[in-house]
Amino acid sequence: MNESPRIITLTTDFGTSDAYVGTMKGVILGINPNVRVLDLTHAISPQDIHEAAFTIHSVYRYYPKGTIHTVVVDPGVGSDRQAIVCEIDGVFFVCPDNGVLSYLLQDIDSSTELQMNTVAIQNPIYHLPEVSNTFHGRDIFAPVAAHLSRGVPLTDIGPPVESLVQIPIPIPEVSENTITGQIVRIDRFGNAITNISETALAGEVSEYEISVGSKRLTHINRAYAESAVGEPLAIIGSFGLLEIAINGGSAEICLGLKRGDVVEVHRYN
Repeated sequence: MNESPRIITLTTDFGTSDAYVGTMKGVILGINPNVRVLDLTHAISPQDIHEAAFTIHSVYRYYPKGTIHTVVVDPGVGSDRQAIVCEIDGVFFVCPDNGVLSYLLQDIDSSTELQMNTVAIQNPIYHLPEVSNTFHGRDIFAPVAAHLSRGVPLTDIGPPVESLVQIPIPIPEVSENTITGQIVRIDRFGNAITNISETALAGEVSEYEISVGSKRLTHINRAYAESAVGEPLAIIGSFGLLEIAINGGSAEICLGLKRGDVVEVHRYN
């Protein structure tokens, strides 16, 4: 049986109205026409490193080992920031060293099982012949991802990197009966995703009070439809995190929520 072709995913803030994404795909396929190139998302808010970091951390585990995730949210393009390839437990990340791997690095810091190997992208053999100051997605990251998909080893890409840039990642504060977290992402439906995990909420608890702004919610839904249309609710979303939502509406608009807003969960036995 033939081995399945390698997968390269693309995560960018480029949108789809310009030809930037298509250009990267052309570069990749010109180097390895047998690779599968998949769009993870191109709707990251412009230059929003935190959103990119949250997104790639939420999604990468659903792809097979050996996948090459190319993340280009790069407000420092053309500066002296490093371009890197980071291998974590058999999965590859091709990206600028600007904090887009911060959530993943948090996992590594708290785990004895995950292994990381990182190199700087320095070997010009694996760049395009001409490298612009404004489009490293095309000129550096895409060709490096394509060469990796053909089996080029990390040691050929560049020298080892010992430490990576990290942006601050908000961590919930937990006391005996209260968890204090914050909204870390607003999705396109206006759902406010928090950094409070389902695991943190587990335990012998008979009653909740969830506070966000002036709103108080007294239970966690199993489905949106358990609340009336237009009614605020709390629910554990698909990534295992507490979300504040409106059934049939936008919590962002209706409740005036934004990233960074504090969310408190009071637990009563």
